[in-house]
Amino acid sequence: MNDYLAKSNPKETIQEHTDNLLKNYEQLKEYYPDINVDWYLLRLACIIHDLGKMNLSFQKKISKKGKDDDEIPHGFLSVAFVPFEELLDKGYTEDEIRVVYQAIARHHERKFHKPKAIWQAEIDKLSSEWDVFEYTNYKNELKYTTAEYIPEIFFHIQDRIFENDGLSFELFIQYVLQKGLLNRIDFAASAYIDVEKPNDFLESALNNQLETFRKSNPNADWKPLQKYMYSHQNDNIIVVAETGMGKTEAGLLWLGNNKGFFTLPLRTAINAIYDRLAGSETGIIRENVTDGVGLLHSETYGQYLQREKDIQDIEEYYTKTRQMSLPITVCTLDQLFDFVFRYAGFEPKLATLSYSKVIIDEVQMYSPDLLAYLIVGLSYIQKVGGQFAILTATLPGIIPDLLAENGVSFTRAEENFISNRIRHSLEVVHKQINSDFISDFYDGNRILVICNTVRVAKEMYEELEKIYGDEVKLIHSQFIKRDRNAKSDAILADGHKVSEGPCIWVATQVVEASLDIDFDLLFTELSDLNGLFQRMGRCYRNRELDVATNVYVFDEKCSGIGKNSVIDPLIHQNSRKALQEVGGSISEAEKLALIDRVYSTEALAGSDYYTAVIDNIDYVQSFHTYELDKKTVREKFRNINSVTVIPEPVFDENRAEIEGYMAEISKPGKENKRGRMEARTRLAEFMMDAPGYIVKKSELDKKEMTKYETISVLKCNYSSEIGIILKEPSQENLFF
Repeated sequence: MNDYLAKSNPKETIQEHTDNLLKNYEQLKEYYPDINVDWYLLRLACIIHDLGKMNLSFQKKISKKGKDDDEIPHGFLSVAFVPFEELLDKGYTEDEIRVVYQAIARHHERKFHKPKAIWQAEIDKLSSEWDVFEYTNYKNELKYTTAEYIPEIFFHIQDRIFENDGLSFELFIQYVLQKGLLNRIDFAASAYIDVEKPNDFLESALNNQLETFRKSNPNADWKPLQKYMYSHQNDNIIVVAETGMGKTEAGLLWLGNNKGFFTLPLRTAINAIYDRLAGSETGIIRENVTDGVGLLHSETYGQYLQREKDIQDIEEYYTKTRQMSLPITVCTLDQLFDFVFRYAGFEPKLATLSYSKVIIDEVQMYSPDLLAYLIVGLSYIQKVGGQFAILTATLPGIIPDLLAENGVSFTRAEENFISNRIRHSLEVVHKQINSDFISDFYDGNRILVICNTVRVAKEMYEELEKIYGDEVKLIHSQFIKRDRNAKSDAILADGHKVSEGPCIWVATQVVEASLDIDFDLLFTELSDLNGLFQRMGRCYRNRELDVATNVYVFDEKCSGIGKNSVIDPLIHQNSRKALQEVGGSISEAEKLALIDRVYSTEALAGSDYYTAVIDNIDYVQSFHTYELDKKTVREKFRNINSVTVIPEPVFDENRAEIEGYMAEISKPGKENKRGRMEARTRLAEFMMDAPGYIVKKSELDKKEMTKYETISVLKCNYSSEIGIILKEPSQENLFF
């Protein structure tokens, strides 16, 4: 007797797999009953989706008895069991039935280009298998139809439901929800995890936190921002709030007991928010953390390894995180918003976002391309029924204008949540940044120097280091991960509000928004106004001003400005003009007024930045649905101007350890999965993303790790104090 297997490792029959799907289906329906999907049709798709696996070619392959090169993807065979006549009798339209057929046929994105006659023949062969197939009560709900009698108005093998193919947009969204949720349920069943964990804890956890505050202060209450967000839980909302107003708790109060995603621009900031939520001793969520909140970015597994003592099963936790099964996920934009390209297989993400709430923090930090993806993404999220809240310290006027132009409706808070306190007093220095000026202030102070480019940061470091020695330290993007992490820990310690020892840190924009540091004095090149105010947040972060001047801005011969640089020349020039009116103390309200002036749509018209945002919006929208594959889209979200490398001195000094990790990664088999993941995490400690211009001027030594992967060793000099050392430092203009 044929067991009709669906999977081989571990062995699982079609019946068992379907039972698992329906358990997850019921779970999803219980937790989120208001999803705008036809639940009856979704259940039907769950029952039918794998029946094509009855075909003998698949059963032969999965039983390890051989492989048929002409095997047809099983989804295209499963459509034989859609009971279209019964669906018509129930009142479903032809288009709605077409959605069911397509969701089942394409629940795996596998290309199928065989002649129709071959497909028909395989469909017909299923008749004899169906006659002997035992499928509990499900069989009574279905009806086998030979290929000849499947109406082409419902399905033909080259058909596909596109966004703009003459159908209503609502029907396309129904297809996205049917297929996307079928995928989510199927993936969860295959991974033996729950498709969703309920958010039945966040509001009580927040209330418990408030009660903890009241133990030391009986009058403690939520701050005005937090109350405002709680009262607007049902709105798409944009709020401007300065540091110290409790934005994290405000976002969580808006989220409530719903499924949600918390997005931030930088991994270090994401890790910090995750720890705020899930810290075992001080986190907002103290119980069943691995069923409540996850961390999702390119280094998730490594971060979970660092917290292994608080995680019972890293593999399961990692799987739940990647499958978006957790009620709260803290993540980067690229992990969530790549669906805007509508690549083959994008549906699970957008379907999930249809019943989720998305919190977007520090929106002003996004580059033109990511901002464009955000704008387009929010328009889709709103169309499918999801919600969003933008919580940000500053809001360039271009952002609400672009959202409105792209059909996104939102509530803008009537007032900005800012205090009357004065934290900064600013002096514009009409000179090029120089170490002589800075060194005059090193008298028991903790000094932060921020430069626009790595080249200038290294110059400042080397000049100051000659005077003050080891008390001067440097941080930028051109360090291997191990050294970068050590420097991040060190600057956090030196920049802590209770730290008293004098020091000088020279940095690039890597410290703008990712580190909770509070220095006494800031010396910085002018980049643009937004960047400047972010940098100022690293000085007197939560202190009232008690000195004459604590910020010095150098606005002559600033590095990193230009048509092919990160800093837009027009925005830089407008920022410089605006600062001519500033001298002395500056309030938070005055900062926001300057932002409004420099970053209004009118002021940005004609700038490279504005043009890049508009071009990227048009670029994303120019692609036809399913034109791209997922791999291509992932590459578009990566920095294509950088290459992941190991500097040659680092490789030579750690050769045995590195080659050991490479050997572990090359081991095949599911049983070695954890070992491979751990080895990749350890290996990444020796890696860095080298700018393209460095790679072009240097030599790469490719070392084979697996059949499909190599490690790139960059022939260059390297120092844990300085990073990559170029032979032509004048070319070192990376803005980071």
